[in-house]
Amino acid sequence: MSWNEPGLTVELGTGDVGWRRTVMYMAWVLVMAFFFANAEIQIEGGAGWATSLPTWRIEHHWLLDIFWGGRAMTGYHAWVFSFMALVFYSPLAFNGRGRWRDAGLALCGLIAFWIVEDFLWFIINPAWGWAQFRPELVTWHKHWVMGAPVDYWVGLGVIALILYFRHRPRAEHERAEKATR
Repeated sequence: MSWNEPGLTVELGTGDVGWRRTVMYMAWVLVMAFFFANAEIQIEGGAGWATSLPTWRIEHHWLLDIFWGGRAMTGYHAWVFSFMALVFYSPLAFNGRGRWRDAGLALCGLIAFWIVEDFLWFIINPAWGWAQFRPELVTWHKHWVMGAPVDYWVGLGVIALILYFRHRPRAEHERAEKATR
């Protein structure tokens, strides 16, 4: 699909137009994370990782070490994480096309949402604040590197990798091949 103006043809998803759309999308994700962090502060208060909520918990399981950073799995998090995945992937379900590039951007948004939401939960939470964002106090984040949970750094790396492949310059022959389809 191309966007044509006199003297300008830009393939959507590449070039300046594609990056601008991605940046605007990610800015929207940051706004959503801010609002959700505030809502979650109202739900959890200062008791992070649903420790005071009336929900089921699985504290120890080898799969939690692999997929959950060693944190407990709670009913609250199982439902809220699933719901947010549906929110981020819903445009793909309703726009009539399911492209890998769009699924990758949705995954980037979902990862960025949880990183920013989690960080903001600490920073804007009256019970915590910046000074309390430390491994010895935030015990449910078990692995830290350079002042932040490892999950943050891994997530940012995954986002960078997906965005690189989403916006890398395409070879001219790939564009020509697409045009003939």
